[in-house]
Amino acid sequence: MLCRIAGSLAICLMVALQGFASAQSPSQPSEEVYRPGNGVTTPTLLKEIKPRYTPEAMRAKIEGTVMMECVIQSDGTVRNDIKVVRSHDAKYGLDNEAVKAARQWTFKPGMKDGKPVPVRVTIEMAFTTKTPRRKAVTR
Repeated sequence: MLCRIAGSLAICLMVALQGFASAQSPSQPSEEVYRPGNGVTTPTLLKEIKPRYTPEAMRAKIEGTVMMECVIQSDGTVRNDIKVVRSHDAKYGLDNEAVKAARQWTFKPGMKDGKPVPVRVTIEMAFTTKTPRRKAVTR
């Protein structure tokens, strides 16, 4: 799992390791969608857009996690058919904000046999109103 903390928002990219290939997408019937493993590499996050914490959610001090499943296409973009698999909040708009942000992310695509391929991943975005502590790292 890859996690980053920025301000009051923690964002994690988790690789869904269930199975290795999935059914073809109806919108792109010519490309098979893979899962990481068995010769398929995990996409690497290159550009991350932070989701907006809605004013209503901030006022209500709503915290929690939105988990989404999506396909990182062979060009490194996130396919538009993002599915929220664990909803945090429909009332305050955090689910929608998480999806909007994830659509703007870009990746180094997953590879199979030296070629970029579409890979299904799970993205988890945690919303928290607390400022995270930062640790000093020595090398």
